[in-house]
Order: sequence, then structure tokens, then C-alpha cells
Amino acid sequence: MKLRSVVTALALVLGALFAPGIGVLTAAGEAHAVTKISHATATSMFRSSGITWSSSGGCSNRNVATCTSFDQLNLATAQGAQTLRSASGCALNITGGTETGHASGTYSHWNGYKLDFGRTTCVTNYVKNTFTYIGVRGDGAPQWKSGAGNVYADEGNHWDVTFYNCGGC
Repeated sequence: MKLRSVVTALALVLGALFAPGIGVLTAAGEAHAVTKISHATATSMFRSSGITWSSSGGCSNRNVATCTSFDQLNLATAQGAQTLRSASGCALNITGGTETGHASGTYSHWNGYKLDFGRTTCVTNYVKNTFTYIGVRGDGAPQWKSGAGNVYADEGNHWDVTFYNCGGC
């Protein structure tokens, strides 16, 4: 009976360690469980930090590419935008969120890890003077990496930012 209890306990511990997105021994590069927020929660957070957002379609429907949606945004991504705003002192306007129409992948817009910010001199100077240049992305966009590990890609008319965390919030 004692051996059975030990085996059961061991099975529970190993199950927790190797469960996708939960355990500490997940595969390299695998996304961990994250907290998702609603469009309303995100806009409230952005408004409180003085961050604006715009949409070429004047809408927020996640399933329409011309909208700017924050449905299913990661909480850490929203907090990362707030950190960028407070650390840089720059005005931020979000032009892309979790809506369809962006490139796919684990750390994608759709999965809540990315936001697009309108390109301004203030943001560009802050990124280039504060973060480390790490080379060009596969599509040719030059990239900078923050001390927290978030990646800023210069896509010409906007910044495509991958928030792996909140940037020190």
C-alpha cells in the first residue's frame, strides 16, 4: 500500500511538470499559459496610461483585418505597452492588435503577443538609443531587443513589437 501511494504521488508530480504550458520542463520556445484580457479591459488600461489606438476600418472586430482589436490580448502585452509609454515618455498609438490579417505563429498578433505602434520620431529614437540591435528579421525588418527580452521590429511605417513579458512592470 505504501508503494502505491509513492507511485501515485510521483505520477502527479511528473504530470504537473510536463503538462503543456504549465510545468517547468516545457520544450524550449513553447508558449506558457498566459492571462488573456478582453478588448474593454485593454482599452481601459491603455486609456489610463494615455495610450491611444486607431483602426483603418474604424472598428474593433477581431475577425476583420481592417479593425484594431484587443480581444484575447495577453495581460503582459498590455502591461508591456504601458511600460513602454511610461519608460519612453513618448505618445503611443496602437494601430494593430489581435485582429486577423497578421502573420501566424506562436508569438503572433492573433495569440496576443504583439502590438503595432505608429512610427514617431520619439518612439524610434527611444528604441534605437535604449535597446540592443539584433539584426534583421527574415522579412528584412531591422530588430532591437529590450533588456526584458521584448523585440521591436521596424516595419517602415510602424513598430511591430513582440511582448514576451511586461517589460518590468
